[in-house]
Amino acid sequence: MGDPVSLAELEARVKARPLPRHVAIIMDGNGRWAELRGLPRVAGHREGSEAVRAVTRTARRIGVEALTLYAFSAENWSRPGTEVSALMELLAEFLESERAEMMANGIRLFAIGDLARLPPSVGGKLSSVRAETAGNGGMALTLAISYGGRQEIVHAARAAAAAKGSALEAEDIEAALWTRGLPELDLLVRTSGERRISNFLLWQCAYAELHFSEVLWPDFRERELLTAIEDFQGRQRRFGMTGAQLGGHG
Repeated sequence: MGDPVSLAELEARVKARPLPRHVAIIMDGNGRWAELRGLPRVAGHREGSEAVRAVTRTARRIGVEALTLYAFSAENWSRPGTEVSALMELLAEFLESERAEMMANGIRLFAIGDLARLPPSVGGKLSSVRAETAGNGGMALTLAISYGGRQEIVHAARAAAAAKGSALEAEDIEAALWTRGLPELDLLVRTSGERRISNFLLWQCAYAELHFSEVLWPDFRERELLTAIEDFQGRQRRFGMTGAQLGGHG
């Protein structure tokens, strides 16, 4: 095999073709990354925060419109209390440290999930940064926190049924999802070699392309994101039609 292409060449190739408008990532592998190095799990989560920064900067720079990150699932509350507390502290640190960069780069921060469960210190900081960035016109960065895809669908269905009753249609549920207003999901990435979507964006994944990376999240950086997007760009998205209908084969 030849030498890998340079990052600059890879980025140029990706930017020369249509980009996914909305990319979502299941950031998996922090704990395993730490265990492989004989470190406490929180060390993996901290290094994972650096991956978040790198991926967010890359996505914004190349022109992705929306990036959604699975930061903390509804099921993660059942983890050991010390790990949950550490994750909440890291989230608060991230919000504070990235506030200025979000403003400088026009990033709008959103959050989806059962946010009422967050500790007041974290919830307050999240609300503050969301309000401060609300007027920005650049990339939408959404953190899925205390989030579950089934829970989102139930919440949306109840809200839509209350408004529409028996006349309920699929588009009414979609309009009540926590992700309303964001572009349709084009690409879902999961790291660490696992091949499941773990209750993440279940409705939104209906026609999304899936990319599974063997790389543990703390090691996932610019090259890995660009590789996932290039993989997406090489696929034919049919949406139920045939390749011939779309001008291709099959």
